[in-house]
This record gives sequence, C-alpha cells and structure tokens, in this order.
Amino acid sequence: MSQPSPEPVPGPDTEAPEPKERMAHPFRSLKELVDFVSGRTVAPAPAEESGLAEPLPFPFLAIVGQQEMKLALLLGLVNPSIGGILLVGPRGTAKTTAVRSLLDILPKVERSLCRYGCLPEDVETGGVDAVCPDCARKYAEGQPLTAPDRARLVELPLNARLEDVVGGIVEEQPASHERSRVRRGILAQADRNLLYIDEINLLADEIVDAILDAAAQGSYTVRRGPASATYRARFVLIGSMNPEEGKLRPQILDRFGLRVLVRGLERPAERLEAYRRVHAYLASPRAVTAAYADEMLAAAQEVQSARERLPKVTIPDNVAKPAIKLVQKMGIDSLRAEITWFEAARAYAAADGRTTVAPADLKTVAPMALRLRRSQFMTEYFSNQKGEEEEMEKLLNGLGAKQGTRKK
Repeated sequence: MSQPSPEPVPGPDTEAPEPKERMAHPFRSLKELVDFVSGRTVAPAPAEESGLAEPLPFPFLAIVGQQEMKLALLLGLVNPSIGGILLVGPRGTAKTTAVRSLLDILPKVERSLCRYGCLPEDVETGGVDAVCPDCARKYAEGQPLTAPDRARLVELPLNARLEDVVGGIVEEQPASHERSRVRRGILAQADRNLLYIDEINLLADEIVDAILDAAAQGSYTVRRGPASATYRARFVLIGSMNPEEGKLRPQILDRFGLRVLVRGLERPAERLEAYRRVHAYLASPRAVTAAYADEMLAAAQEVQSARERLPKVTIPDNVAKPAIKLVQKMGIDSLRAEITWFEAARAYAAADGRTTVAPADLKTVAPMALRLRRSQFMTEYFSNQKGEEEEMEKLLNGLGAKQGTRKK
C-alpha cells in the first residue's frame, strides 16, 4: 500500500479545510498511522503576528518518540476499562503536553440531553420513575434522551478544594423564599470524559480518597444538610507525577491500570527533531496544527472505529491461560493485573483492525500493565506469617486425629 508523502507546513494564513471535506485516510489501522507519522519532519514556519489567544494544543502525533506513552494514552481512549493511565517521569518529558494534545482525537460519547442527566439505561434498570417526568415522556414517545458529543478533557487543579471536587451548596434567594441546591463538582463534570491530574502525588489525602471512591463505584453522593445529590463519575483517570517530588499512595497507584515510565529522549537526532517541532509550534501554532490536521483527523476516526470494534474483540483460552501463569510466576496477587493486561491487549488488537488477541499483543502491552504491581511489604508480611500458618495447620491436623481416636 502506498503512503502519502509529507507536505510542507503551510503558512500562518493557511486555513485547514473542514473535516467533512477531507478524503478518507489511506491507513489501515491506528497503529499504522502512528508509525507513519512518527517519521515525519516539520519544515520551518514564519512567525505569526496575532494578538488572539487560541486554544491550539500541540498536535499529539507531532510528539517525538515516547512510543509507550503515546500508545498507553491511545489505548485509554479506545478502551476505558483498562482502569486509567499513570505517567511517571522527570520534568520536561512531555507528559502534560501529551495529555492535553489528546483534545483533537477524543472519541464521541452519548451525552444526556437533560439537565438532570437522565439516560436510557436509567429507565432500563429502574423504570420510568428513575428519570424526570420530561424524559419519561420522551422515552415513551421513542424520542432520544442522549446525543453524540465529543469527550472532554477535565483537569483537576492542584489547589482544588474538596468542595470543588465533589460539589457544594449553592444558595438561591428568590424574593419570596430561600432554598439551596448542590452544585456539581469536578468529578461529576468528568463523567464519560477524561480526568487529568498533574502532580497527582501532591494531592491532599481527602481529595485522593474522594477520587478513589468515585472511580471505584462510578458514582458518588454529596450530602450537605437537607440537600443531597448523586452524580455519575465514570471517567478515564490520567495522572502524571515526578517521583523526585514525592511518592504516590499505594491506594491510588492501584487504581491506575497502565503505568508508563517516561524517560528523556536518548537519541540526539530525536532531541534535535523535538526542538525543531517545538520551535516551529512556538513560532506558528496554526501552521504546525494545520500540518498535522489530516493525520489528526485520521487518528480521531481510527480511535472511534477501534472503540466500536472493541466489543467484538476476544482473547482465546490458549492465549489467556499462559498469560495468567506468567502473572502468578511474577508473584503478583492483584487480579487487576490480568484485567488491565487483557483489556489493554483487546484495545491494541482493535486499534490494529483485528478482533482476536494474539500473543504479540499481550507482549506489547505487558510492561505497562504489569510493572509496579509487586509489593515488597506484602511479600515480607506473608513470609513472616508462614511460621504461624504451619503451626496452626499442625495443631488442626492433631485435633482431627484425636477426634478419630475417641470414636473408635
């Protein structure tokens, strides 16, 4: 299959065509697209002269190297069931840049059209009384309760208060009476979106606990005196941290399915290319964004296609069983290791246009899914308990023998 040749970066006044006018991309899978774009170079662009502040993130596909980090983030978009992504590395390794650059390739999700967040699944599980009267009427008439919408990236500020995270009381004082209601917090805003926490290891314990509870249950309840509300919080959690600044609590580390070690670029050629791309972006963000517009659109299409293909992807027993034995040989106790590993492999196969997981898929995603899983503390703890368990077993065996002798 022939691949398109790179085009020079357009000037700052060049306008990218509308997405619906672009031709279908020639790549067979998301993996093939990423591999192709990784070898591109960016030509210099003239500096822009604009006083407008435009939200133009650095193109995701323009990030040099960091293949494992980019792969992990893409797998998270394809399959939210992997359980979140943690990026661990020193400053200046493009962790935050990579997460924010996902904006243009986020998949579409079904979003409620109701101010109360009513969904068809609420009716299916709890009946018409589980939704508001207006949505109950629409459901009975066959009208849609949701509409497709692009997933969003919700960032949690480091200085966020617990009230900002879970929600708080909003006082309303009409002329005739006073009343209060619960304001939605950041966790509720993150429902069906991506929740990004930079420097997650520096968060206050009470905020970490709130995030853990919401992530585990998929919902949470806020009570403030007589007012209360329950919100959905089904999000893909993405965190980044510099281990020099402090460790991450084991409880929240366990909530991240994929753990990526982000190191600095080692090859001089890659570091030089990274400088050139950043220099071009600082000089003309619109030009660099336009240079990658077609590939970014293709990536968004492939992410959506892979997400739709995912339910059909299966793991044969002859592939899964050896993988489980490997996890046991590594001394990993948590079942989340297999869950994350298999879900990541399913996402990888879907991104490659296949519906069956192969051993090579498991091998590719294994480091991200299995690292930082073993606990030295638990190993030593169980080792110290071994003597007590053996003594207990001997005593119990003796108890059975004495009972048998009395019966005779």
